[in-house]
Amino acid sequence: MTKLAGKVALVTGAGRGIGRAIALKLAGEGARLVINDLDEEPAQEVAREIHAFGGEAIVCAGSVTAADFAERFTRAAVNHYRGIDIIVNNAGYTWDAVIQKMTDEQWYAILDCHLTAPFRILRAAQPIIRELHKAEAAQGRQVFRKVVNISSVAGLGGNAGQTNYAVAKAGIIGMTKTLSKEWGRMLVNVNTVAYGFIRTRLTDATADAAATVNIEGREIKVGINSALLQTIEAGVPLGRGGTPAEAAGAVYLFCIPESDYISGQTIVCGGGFTMG
Repeated sequence: MTKLAGKVALVTGAGRGIGRAIALKLAGEGARLVINDLDEEPAQEVAREIHAFGGEAIVCAGSVTAADFAERFTRAAVNHYRGIDIIVNNAGYTWDAVIQKMTDEQWYAILDCHLTAPFRILRAAQPIIRELHKAEAAQGRQVFRKVVNISSVAGLGGNAGQTNYAVAKAGIIGMTKTLSKEWGRMLVNVNTVAYGFIRTRLTDATADAAATVNIEGREIKVGINSALLQTIEAGVPLGRGGTPAEAAGAVYLFCIPESDYISGQTIVCGGGFTMG
């Protein structure tokens, strides 16, 4: 018996890396997915993977920072599956600079993606969840729902060169704590997973100092020098960076019935590494 059978899960940034692993993990446990990614094809590929093992998934591609995205995303779940049970605010990237060299564009781009977008998604989801809860309560049923916001150890302890990212990731923890208080009466558990060093395409070793990915028309530097990567991993008590599958496991813990009395909490998924 899968623990998330029939649940409707919305995951942002689910076309690659950690988001993809989260989507596959939840679908593997029976959840029906609404998959978002900035790019259509990676999102469709994840949906095809889910369909291949008998799962259910639809795609809602596009930028989470678009003004109409939150309504479109939540409505996709309601229109296709008639409900929302799990929301994972995962989409994100980094655009680093020390503060004296950080532009307003860098500042707002990262805050918009990591903080404003989750705010809009959860704001759009609230009336839907409220009505679902009212109907369930009238029937004498208890149904717990789950919100998992993604933060970082940078949001807990700061990180040089990442003022924008650290502020956004600290802010999402504040949002989690607040919504756990606002939404508890609707039986919604709201928690945060703060990642340490997880190996993805954005953090893998590279010999190319000019390696970039294009995100909404911006060329964003990615990859870490091999020597620096070794130093970072040496500082992790478990001796290595985490895998996307391990990162997804932490989110899964907050989605299952065993977490029904846990809310407003932040757990660090970092192999023992923290910055605080």
